[in-house]
Amino acid sequence: MQIGIFTVGDVTTDPTTGRTPTEHERIKATVAIARKAEEVGLDVFATGEHHNPPFIASNPTATLAYIGAQTERIILSTATTLITTTDPVLIAEDYAKIQHLTDGRVDLMMGRGNTGPVYPWFGKDIRQGINLAIENYALLRRLWTEDVVDWEGRFRTPLRGYTSTPRPLDGVPPFVWHGSIRSPEIAEQAAYYGDGFFHNHIFWPASHTAQMVRLYRERFEHYGHGRADQAIVGLGGQFFMRRNSQDAVREFRPYFDNAPVYGHGPSLEDFTRQTPLTVGSPQEVLERTLSFREYAGDYQRQLFLVDHAGLPLKTVLEQLDLLGEILPEMRKGFAEGRPADVPDAPTHASLVAAAGGARDTSVHAEDTMTGTTDREEVQA
Repeated sequence: MQIGIFTVGDVTTDPTTGRTPTEHERIKATVAIARKAEEVGLDVFATGEHHNPPFIASNPTATLAYIGAQTERIILSTATTLITTTDPVLIAEDYAKIQHLTDGRVDLMMGRGNTGPVYPWFGKDIRQGINLAIENYALLRRLWTEDVVDWEGRFRTPLRGYTSTPRPLDGVPPFVWHGSIRSPEIAEQAAYYGDGFFHNHIFWPASHTAQMVRLYRERFEHYGHGRADQAIVGLGGQFFMRRNSQDAVREFRPYFDNAPVYGHGPSLEDFTRQTPLTVGSPQEVLERTLSFREYAGDYQRQLFLVDHAGLPLKTVLEQLDLLGEILPEMRKGFAEGRPADVPDAPTHASLVAAAGGARDTSVHAEDTMTGTTDREEVQA
């Protein structure tokens, strides 16, 4: 079981002080949070992708590469990579490069995003969102698994004899999760390829999450990748902890009430009752999180959103310390009763082992200027 955190990179005014962090402060805070996540023993740090104010989560590749240079163990992921508006050629190159730089500590969560205006900014039509996600991902897989690609589709210029470089580390592409809140087509896509399915699991009731996960599991088995209970599932989550529940509720309430997404809507009590948001003591967060198995089954990745709604960096780091304290019990709880044949979350090492070992897949192409290959140049 991989346990970690994700950020959407929002720049939000702290409702208790009226202060809004600068973009610079928020970017630096993201790095500090990732380093703290590794320090307390978490497995994953993931960043979203937004290209508009009030977010600083554009260019996740730069963020992950920078964090990768300052960490040693934690897996770095996206949450999400915009497969609809980002060129698959660029995704193939960027994340293979980060794979090499971090010695395989990277995977991706593909998604369509939740910001409609982003489509025309990148020359795309939002009405083609699902079709873009399907076509672009199919091309991305080929770019990672085939040395030379000839391809033609609906939404970008054709490719003729194209080789994406660098090739994936050890001959194994990064593992891919497909993230979705409400689109069964994305769950179907994840199942078709045997990839992971990540349900955001923050703003919706448990019954909706259960329905989406069940669909993915059933289709995973339909396509012959294994039993439904062996499908690779990830969930989001959200909490705010203090040593006792009353302090947690009192401190978090102004942030909840003014949050850009759900502020000025349902009460904190209604929202925590109807969604996975947990505000209370560490024990309450532990028990609520472990209860997700009741409707999602045994799953492989649990990520929490902890740095949103204007919470100051100091408070976020305190939340991570508290999460670190209950982490051993959380791992123990997820392991109890877990069937031995339910797979662990994929890692670079496990994917390499499944592929029969590491391979150097460097492509030594001819230089059209000199008529030599790069291998010949190195030997000379």
